[in-house]
Amino acid sequence: MTTKPRPCPICKKPRSEEYTPFCSSRCRDRDLSQWFGDGYAVPGRPALPEEIVAEVIQGKED
Repeated sequence: MTTKPRPCPICKKPRSEEYTPFCSSRCRDRDLSQWFGDGYAVPGRPALPEEIVAEVIQGKED
C-alpha cells in the first residue's frame, strides 16, 4: 500500500527532505516560534511548582 506524502504542517507545500517535516527553514522557524509563544499547548492542568521541583530533583538523581 502506497501512502500519499504528507505536506508541510505550516503552509501545506510539499515537504523538503532537508527540513522534514517542514518545507523550508522559514516554516520550521514559524513552528518553533509557536512553541515559544505558547501558540501550542499540551492538554492538562498546569503543573504545581512543587511538582516541577520534584521532577528536577529526581532527574538529577537518575
